[in-house]
Formats: sequence, structure tokens, C-alpha cells
Amino acid sequence: QVLLVESGGGLVQAGGSLMLTCAASGPIFSIGPMGWYRQAPGKQRGLVASITGGGNSNYADSVKGRFTISRDNAKRTMYLQMNSLKPEDTAVYYCNAQIWQSPYRDATFWGQGTQVTVSS
Repeated sequence: QVLLVESGGGLVQAGGSLMLTCAASGPIFSIGPMGWYRQAPGKQRGLVASITGGGNSNYADSVKGRFTISRDNAKRTMYLQMNSLKPEDTAVYYCNAQIWQSPYRDATFWGQGTQVTVSS
């Protein structure tokens, strides 16, 4: 069973930093694009940042210059370094990945989410 497990969320004051980690486990042949999404209360889930297997990244305008996405393919792990956090960054953050369990079968997987709360 493929699992994505996020960690690193918590409560931080505005201006502070957090690093989120997403670890993939299970029967994995390879991992394609990965991404971080977030959902605040009463709002739709939206993309925060994404990264290809080759390391090309993309960011939502609201986090550019503050957040950095990275991955370690050997460890099957993705990271999100979040600096200069703002109260509006408060949300549940979800990890997403396209995973091949064989050369011919892929699917999109989600983690269970980790809460990030930024106090003003």
C-alpha cells in the first residue's frame, strides 16, 4: 500500500518558519511530479507549490519568495520550507504525488494533511 505521510506542521508566530516533510512509502516503482496543497476553513484546496522529478518547481503567487519546495528522490521525500509566515498561510497542508507502482500503472496519491497555524 502506497502511503504519503506529512509531518512538520504546528503553531508559529507571524514571521516565523516551518519545514514540512512528505515521505512516500510502499510498493513504488518511481515518483513523478509532487506538490503541496493547502485548504483553509471554508475555502477550496489550492496548489501551493509543485516540483517535477527533475527538480523544476512552480509556486502560487502568494508564496513566491517565502516558500521553497525541494525533494530527495533517493529518500522518496519532499519538503516545503516556509519562511516569513503570515496568518493567511494558516491551513491544512496536503502532500500530493503521482506514483508509478509499475512501469505501466500510475495513480495520484494524497497524504492525510498537517495543520499549520500562524498567529498574529
